[in-house]
Amino acid sequence: MTISRFTPPLDYLQAASRASLQSFELTRLNHAANLRNEIAALIDQWITETSEAMLARWMLDHHTSLQSPSISPNEIIRTLVNPIDALFPKSDPQISNIVPAPPRYSSPSASLKNSITRKPQKQRQSAAG
Repeated sequence: MTISRFTPPLDYLQAASRASLQSFELTRLNHAANLRNEIAALIDQWITETSEAMLARWMLDHHTSLQSPSISPNEIIRTLVNPIDALFPKSDPQISNIVPAPPRYSSPSASLKNSITRKPQKQRQSAAG
């Protein structure tokens, strides 16, 4: 694609009427808009070609992992038929002796209140003495 430089005919533009200058301006703006549309189409094509090439590169880099699935076809079908089993495999529930704490703003229970005793505090001596 060759780029042609357009040099406006200065003699014509200086001698042209107002209507002729407006026509010349509209012609140039139309040509600029057409070029912008062609550039946009070329950029879209460039992005498409580049993304397809990048996809091919990724597939080349991961070719071996794409060819052999890590799980058997039977396992794939089983997960499609019953996906809950695949997400949550059955396991024995573990029983723990953890007692949940009471809610944060609840009133203290009577058995805990009576069982806690405070140490007597020492008398502080004042610095002025």
